[in-house]
Amino acid sequence: MYDTHELTRKLQKNNGSKIVLLVGDGLGGLPLEPGGKTELETAKTPNLDALAARGTLGLSTPVLPGIAPGSGPGHLGLFGYDPLKYQIGRGVLEALGIDFELGPKDVAIRGNFCTLDADGKITDRRAGRIASEIGAKLCEKLDRIQIPGVEVSVRPVKEYRLVIVFRGDGLEGDVDDTDPQATGVPPLTAVARSAGSNKTAEICNEFLRQAREVLKNDAPANFLTMRGIDRLPHIPTFEEVYGLRAGAIAVYPMYRGLARLVSMNVLDAGLTLSDQMDRLEKSWNDFDFFFIHFKYTDSTGEDGNFAAKVQRTEELDSCIPRITALKPDVVIVTGDHSTPSKMKSHSWHPVPTLLAADTCRFDGSTAFGEAQCLRGGLGQFEAKHLMLLALAHAGRLEKYGA
Repeated sequence: MYDTHELTRKLQKNNGSKIVLLVGDGLGGLPLEPGGKTELETAKTPNLDALAARGTLGLSTPVLPGIAPGSGPGHLGLFGYDPLKYQIGRGVLEALGIDFELGPKDVAIRGNFCTLDADGKITDRRAGRIASEIGAKLCEKLDRIQIPGVEVSVRPVKEYRLVIVFRGDGLEGDVDDTDPQATGVPPLTAVARSAGSNKTAEICNEFLRQAREVLKNDAPANFLTMRGIDRLPHIPTFEEVYGLRAGAIAVYPMYRGLARLVSMNVLDAGLTLSDQMDRLEKSWNDFDFFFIHFKYTDSTGEDGNFAAKVQRTEELDSCIPRITALKPDVVIVTGDHSTPSKMKSHSWHPVPTLLAADTCRFDGSTAFGEAQCLRGGLGQFEAKHLMLLALAHAGRLEKYGA
């Protein structure tokens, strides 16, 4: 199959236009009852509806039909990187998100503090969502673990989340997670999926052996599990592929890491959506492309809280006037995947997508919601093609061929 990045490198042009990609994490939803409304359709979103009326709608498929994506593949698709080609472990994204500089000898791991009972079985996979301050102190203890032949670094991320990095010769990242994704069972042993990763698996298990002793008196965070074990891959930069100077305005470390992975400029964004809008306004003249990430449409969906997801969707709607006041040439509002509160998890459902630009072919949309997106002019498309549409509507692609 032809590499679309090769095509965009050839066709890209700089005309000074600006693109804003606003991602409501897990935006897509489901009605609680057949024939009802989704969270997005239930929410009062006058600003998004007005944007839809002058734009065009559609539904994007993050990876493939029927595949429920993680946030990593979901965002890579939105950035125009084929998530089946660029498979990135969550450990790498978390490490980049806290500004840990990964090198060629590093394996990065996302850790979750958890709670074990007297029988060594997991009773809480997130250790009661301990405060970040507690997690940081526990990481200081774990950072003193020593393993011959490897340098060990342990850093806090947020609440129960942490990053572990092993640095040494001969390390590969093809190792299974130790999180069983369930309670009432013991953590798993790290197992290499290929012979080249046997050394890494052995180091993981030795670290976990020592960690159990270090944390034995620190309930509820008396152990940890490992996820997303991986090395930093080679990936072309966003500016190289699209000719765009990109600024990322994200609060959560993982999404900052995703932006840094493709060499976007990660901007200090404060803690709130209002802070993010302040940063957008302050940095408007410095970049051609802005990625803005809003987490809480996802976390409320995972909590199974329909009403809270509606409220967070309305909060997302409230920032639209501050974006449009800057007069971007293209505004895209979408999600990296769907997280229906009915399912309490990421799902495979196509994601509502809104694209507004003066070059839109209007499709009669009057509101932003799944049902109208199903009938919208963008149709159903693979998310990895969204950047092509953004570039085209921004006038940033030359004609292809004679």
